[in-house]
Amino acid sequence: MQYDDAVGLGRWLRKRAENFAVALLSLMFACFIIQIFFRYVLNNPVGWTEEVIVTTWLWTVLWGAAFILGEAEEVRFDILYSNISENARRVCTIITGCALIFLYGISLPASYKYVSFMKVERSAYLHVPINLMYSVYVIFAVACIVRYAWLIWQAIRGGPSPMTDPAKVED
Repeated sequence: MQYDDAVGLGRWLRKRAENFAVALLSLMFACFIIQIFFRYVLNNPVGWTEEVIVTTWLWTVLWGAAFILGEAEEVRFDILYSNISENARRVCTIITGCALIFLYGISLPASYKYVSFMKVERSAYLHVPINLMYSVYVIFAVACIVRYAWLIWQAIRGGPSPMTDPAKVED
């Protein structure tokens, strides 16, 4: 696979991740409207909508953080990070990347075991296995490990550090 093909595939995958997040937000909004209608118009509140809203919110946040947010959109201590040299930023990227890979890596086996164990439990209203609801964390952790491994690799190879000045950040 050539570089241009990989970049095109990456853009296509990111767009599909964005489409999935939009679908989750749309579902969340529709359930919110249904909940309001049933509660205040029909005076018959339904509980399943709250379950869907909480689940879609969890999936939207972790999915978005794993696959949609760019590196420039991550939280940093910009006052410090912006005022050090490019080489020092690379060193910071390597150190923080290694720390995050370590932390996500040691949490991954326990998280996977917990999510797998929760297949015996079902949600209160929809009776969906709880492991399906929480499996997004395992996806998130693996995506973060891959992302930070890539950033470390880029920093070691001398690639530019992520931008921190919001006025200069480009997609």
